[in-house]
Amino acid sequence: MGWRLWGGPAQLDENVMLDGEIVGRLREEASGIFDVEEVRVPRRAQQGAVVFLGRLRLGDPELAYDTIANRWARLGYTPMLRATRNGHELIAVPGLSRPRPSNPWINAVLFIMTVLSVVFIGALNEGIDLRSNPAGIVAGLPFAATLLFILGAHEFGHYFVARHHQVAVTLPYFIPMPLSLVGTFGAFIQLRSPVRNRRQLLDVGVAGPLSGLIVALPLLIYGLSISQVRPLPPQGGYVMEGNSLLYLGVKYLVHGEILPSGGRDVMLHPIAFAAWFGILVTAFNLFPIGQLDGGHVLFALFGDRARNVGLVLIGALFLMGLLLWEGWIAWALLVFLLGAGHPPPLNDITPLDTRRKVLGAFVLLVFALVFVPVPLRVVM
Repeated sequence: MGWRLWGGPAQLDENVMLDGEIVGRLREEASGIFDVEEVRVPRRAQQGAVVFLGRLRLGDPELAYDTIANRWARLGYTPMLRATRNGHELIAVPGLSRPRPSNPWINAVLFIMTVLSVVFIGALNEGIDLRSNPAGIVAGLPFAATLLFILGAHEFGHYFVARHHQVAVTLPYFIPMPLSLVGTFGAFIQLRSPVRNRRQLLDVGVAGPLSGLIVALPLLIYGLSISQVRPLPPQGGYVMEGNSLLYLGVKYLVHGEILPSGGRDVMLHPIAFAAWFGILVTAFNLFPIGQLDGGHVLFALFGDRARNVGLVLIGALFLMGLLLWEGWIAWALLVFLLGAGHPPPLNDITPLDTRRKVLGAFVLLVFALVFVPVPLRVVM
């Protein structure tokens, strides 16, 4: 289910006491890199925070930020760099990121529980009566292996790119959900240190969906190739999966016809269903809202303007919930509570290079291809 962003220093109600000597030393350490024109002490901020208004002297914002960060670390401060209408804002935040190591046993136990949960549900979906035939649980293995492989690829995509950028990150936390349709509520990782700039934010954000999709697509094609096209039951009483543009195209590629049509559809093999669901999870994560994967991408591309897009999309989700599928209402409430906005990285000035802009645009296009207007429909 994506990844959680490091939340930054805790915020207090008032910032009323400040050591003038510290302000002078912070300003001195930034000299030659940042020309200070004004010093402000924000009232509603963490105790000891100070804002320097002015302009960068160095032409390379990344080098400027890294240099100031290294100097201020000796004073126990973390810099945050922003663009303003008339120049730049350099914020001195007390404290350094010293992430505590996570307990991998928690990840291991949750993963084992999720494996059992998904295998159990996979067997039930195959019509196995586990009370009379406990050994039949092996029928759930193809579904479970496919789905967990896709979810694992997604989360480890985030994990390895975060480690590449030297961002502290936990191993994936898988979430067992034995009473659900697929036996899991997905997985997430948690960043334990802040992202330094938009380049890192985009790289980590796109790595999960693309990794998951690279694994899911071949599995979907294989699963569909061993799935049969049959007439739909005339009496109803079954659940039909929704079509995305990608899924519709892959079914046509494999079976040579648009499905469902003419009262026929493909009866999904467990591998195909697991791959379809894995791509659906990718679509959910790629919504360009808040701190979902798509939200990371949108913020990296457009900055604070991404919040307005997020608010519009939350409204669109509510509307789709009323008109298309009730589940969108729950999803809209969830992303609204998580927030339509996105916290900026520590250095919000370093621009994206052309390659990353193209990659970000490509990922938003992928979202359009994997989006499913009606994920599940009960046919009566």
